[in-house]
Amino acid sequence: MIKVTFVSADGVRRTVEADEGLSAREAALFNSVPGIDGDCGGVCACATCHVHVDDAWIERVGLPEEGSMESDLIQFAEGTTATSRLACQIPMATELDGLILHLPELQH
Repeated sequence: MIKVTFVSADGVRRTVEADEGLSAREAALFNSVPGIDGDCGGVCACATCHVHVDDAWIERVGLPEEGSMESDLIQFAEGTTATSRLACQIPMATELDGLILHLPELQH
């Protein structure tokens, strides 16, 4: 199991476990983490699973490819930063065990 910690906008930390191959979105939803909506079902169509990858993890997680659907959707998410990603596009893998993702105040 891969552990991932979601940090809410008010600083509350929730560490959950997920199987390899699930997305960070699924890890959040399957463990009732508030702040991840994932309205489109994880098909990269809504940006309601917007997260900020912790600075210590961004090199391992990576940034969205320029011109990708994810990159295009992030432009419309509220409160984006240089480390913004969509949780549906972050596959859980053993090298991400301990990952920290910060949640924005709002998802739209």
